[in-house]
Amino acid sequence: MSIVVPLLYTAVGIALYLLADWILRQLEARAGRVFEHRTLVFFGLLSALALGTFAVIRALLAAD
Repeated sequence: MSIVVPLLYTAVGIALYLLADWILRQLEARAGRVFEHRTLVFFGLLSALALGTFAVIRALLAAD
């Protein structure tokens, strides 16, 4: 495993964190309020994004 793969996962993880935060803020703006269990919603968003994206990355790297 080269050094590039851990850096790729780290960069994607940071991007997904920012994306999940942006999605959560958009959902709260549409609802017109801050969600009571904001942390759980953020965790769910981030987890779903990470599982899907990392599965795609793993599949693409396995194709090499």
